[in-house]
Parts: sequence; structure tokens; C-alpha cells
Amino acid sequence: MHLSLELNDQESQRLQIQAAELGVTPEQLARRVLADLLAEPEEQFRAVVERVIGENRELYKRLG
Repeated sequence: MHLSLELNDQESQRLQIQAAELGVTPEQLARRVLADLLAEPEEQFRAVVERVIGENRELYKRLG
């Protein structure tokens, strides 16, 4: 699966800084964070997904 994300300048900068501090590429860091999230127990995963969707509901409406 190929996944493409659009980050704002602040998000991009934070990702690059964190990746550099860990000695990995931004892509490797994003992949690892996603893998960790998906490995969470179902209940925790659902809570995170619901929080993110709730926080971004208006954005999703505009994009849809």
C-alpha cells in the first residue's frame, strides 16, 4: 500500500527534527509511529482514532 500525507510546515519541521534526533529518516519515523499505533490493543486504538477524527471533523468535511 502506498500512503501519501500532506503536512503543514510546523508538522513537517517537527517530524524532520524528531527523525534527525533519532537518526532515522522522516519516512522511517512515520512508518514506525504508525506501526506502533496499529499494534495497540483494539480499545486503545479505537480511542486514538476517535480522538483524531473528532479533532479534525471540520477539516474532513471540507475535504470530502
